[in-house]
Amino acid sequence: MDDYPLLNVFWTMLWFFIWIMWLFLLFKVITDIFRDHDLNGWAKAGWLILCIVLPYLGVLIYVIARGKSMTQRDLKQAKESEAAFQSYIRKTAGTTSGGGHADELARLAELKEKGAITNEEFEKAKAKVLS
Repeated sequence: MDDYPLLNVFWTMLWFFIWIMWLFLLFKVITDIFRDHDLNGWAKAGWLILCIVLPYLGVLIYVIARGKSMTQRDLKQAKESEAAFQSYIRKTAGTTSGGGHADELARLAELKEKGAITNEEFEKAKAKVLS
């Protein structure tokens, strides 16, 4: 324990952390290469070979050359995922653009408060909406 000073432990942990972060970046670049529809097959193969043969340099060149478009593809995918999730929620909840039972009940309660319908009419309409 005494033959490995604390400063060396710190430097070892720092380099290990940097290596792990580089691995995450490498996997991000590889997934981005395959996700990009603008690149043809040869361009994808070239970028992939560069990232495998010269890993550190290949990833650095890719991030410099195509980093901005990586962000745009990430944003596009996030928006598509959010839209699909919202669509799923709307479909599962049973609401459409016209509104659901809660909207109809709120409209009936508003008509009752204004005096446009009587209490009996409100109860009949509410029973019809809930059935």
